[in-house]
Amino acid sequence: MTPLISRGGTGRKGLVPLICGALAAGGLAAAGVATLQPGAATASSHREAPLISGTPQYDNTDLYAFVSPDKPDTTTIVANWIPFEEPAGGPNFYTFADDAQYDLHVDNNGDAKDDMVFRYTFRTHRKNGDTFLYNTGPVTSLDDPDLNITQTYDIDLLRLRGEHVMSRTKLADDVPVAPSDVGKASMPSYGTLRSQAVHRTAAGATTFAGQADDPFFLDLRVFDLLYGGNLSEVGRDTLKGYNVNTIALQVPNDLIRESSKQPVVGIWSTTRRRNAQGYYAQVSRLGNPLVNEVVNPQKDKDRFNASQPAYDAQFLKNVTGPELPKLVEGIYKIKAPAEPRNDLVDVFLKGVKGLNQPPGVRPAEELRLNTSVKPAAHPKRLGVLDGDNAGFPNGRRLTDDVVDEALQVMEGELVGSKNDLGDAVNSNDKGFGKHFPYVAEPTSGSRGALAKGVPAGADVRSALGAALRPGDGTSGSGGTVVLAAAVASGAAGILVLGAGVAWWRRRVRRPY
Repeated sequence: MTPLISRGGTGRKGLVPLICGALAAGGLAAAGVATLQPGAATASSHREAPLISGTPQYDNTDLYAFVSPDKPDTTTIVANWIPFEEPAGGPNFYTFADDAQYDLHVDNNGDAKDDMVFRYTFRTHRKNGDTFLYNTGPVTSLDDPDLNITQTYDIDLLRLRGEHVMSRTKLADDVPVAPSDVGKASMPSYGTLRSQAVHRTAAGATTFAGQADDPFFLDLRVFDLLYGGNLSEVGRDTLKGYNVNTIALQVPNDLIRESSKQPVVGIWSTTRRRNAQGYYAQVSRLGNPLVNEVVNPQKDKDRFNASQPAYDAQFLKNVTGPELPKLVEGIYKIKAPAEPRNDLVDVFLKGVKGLNQPPGVRPAEELRLNTSVKPAAHPKRLGVLDGDNAGFPNGRRLTDDVVDEALQVMEGELVGSKNDLGDAVNSNDKGFGKHFPYVAEPTSGSRGALAKGVPAGADVRSALGAALRPGDGTSGSGGTVVLAAAVASGAAGILVLGAGVAWWRRRVRRPY
């Protein structure tokens, strides 16, 4: 794709006639067809609000929901937290918060209230407090004694009516979390650890929690005043190489939908954090991509993160009068579509009539999925805009290019301003899996070749692990001897340094 250049509205099927027909029936005048020039893209919910950007453990980055391609009688929900995880960010690598409730919400009747919540709660475990290391040797399994910091989690299914919990069912207990991928020496077969973290639960569900490659792809230079007014650097996947913490849940369609006759569900994720008094307060929320990032202004972002879909009427003006098209018009001279933007209300707050809009829907910011639409044999990255009704905005698949889709809709694709705008980043840097949990493995903390002169064997790191474990007269003491030998050559230097420090302390007569 030519970056951010219109090539006309070719190949548009599915969503366009559905929406345009609905708008015409409602009497909304279509905007005139504009001559389109270079435009700009948006970003998903990475660091999207002032308060949550300072507490990444609680920050939702993206939400996906799709009918499972290899098990179409199930739906897979993928929710991510902790944006911009640098793979080598040790020694304190990335964990879910122990004082949080990570919730996946399902509204199965369109009333903007959750009918069920899948609640994940985590516990962190430490084997050895006398080392700074995340792991003390090569890790070959999730219960390996060399994995010093581990996490486990429980899943509770809450069923609600009128926002009141009617029942609570334990779906899983003490499920292990896949660790951060420290590097090739520490985790020589990370795929093995990933597979051990996939767990079958009660009610026929399958779950995974752990680190993964960030599946979102886009060019984030958009925030440099919409690419700085020029397109010379567009097309770079800014999230390449970063990881996230992922929760993935695969559930039978019949468990979450109201019935086979009403198969549309609304899905969103939230984080609730425990305060000093022991009460939980919602601090993050995510449904459709891009909403709190670029639709809501600064004054509304924190309030949106603490709100429920049932009260989304307070944010309606942000959707019907969005800021982004006006910015694009000011910088790139592309005329903004006429307001009010009722086309955006239909797509993002209600669902597309005849596709993923439940009967009697109450407008609310939810990711809506028709669980009866079969997966596409050959998914198209533009989803419904390109005639693939199994893709965004009917749910969201990992491969859906939501930046291009949302930009084209925002710039008037559905109200007569045909365009083919995009950020020239059309796919993720890593391929996705064909089976649950589908997300790509995380980028390793050690990405380069070994330093010159360093052997590829594991003898040194094995000795390190043995040295840090309590000695039993065999392997532990032997490791200690090896470790002691390894540092012996530096002993003289340490003694000299110690003597120098003692001299300095005597001179200044000020103890530490």
